[in-house]
Amino acid sequence: MRRMFWLGIGVLTGVVLSRKAGTKAQAFTPAGVAANLGDAISELASAVGSFGADVRAGMNEREGELKEVVDRANDPGRHSSYSRSTDRVSQSRERRSWEAEDGNVRNRRARRAGS
Repeated sequence: MRRMFWLGIGVLTGVVLSRKAGTKAQAFTPAGVAANLGDAISELASAVGSFGADVRAGMNEREGELKEVVDRANDPGRHSSYSRSTDRVSQSRERRSWEAEDGNVRNRRARRAGS
């Protein structure tokens, strides 16, 4: 009885190992390599496609944000922080040009240099 048990275990182990070895050997045949390569290319294509979709979604979101900023800046009845900051920049540029015309800038620089 013991011999029949161990014979059964040996046969079962042989069948399992034989099947595993057959599937591994099939993976290294030209047809198996082609199937593996096809799966890899398909996976790569789906990854590239999802990356492209993420990029397009990000572009659309950013475009909406930029349109909103431009619309706020172009709306004359509404003063946003963006339009106020651009007004300050233009005012400081005008002030600098007036000071340059008067020569005040050169005089200040000379005083700072100690001459």
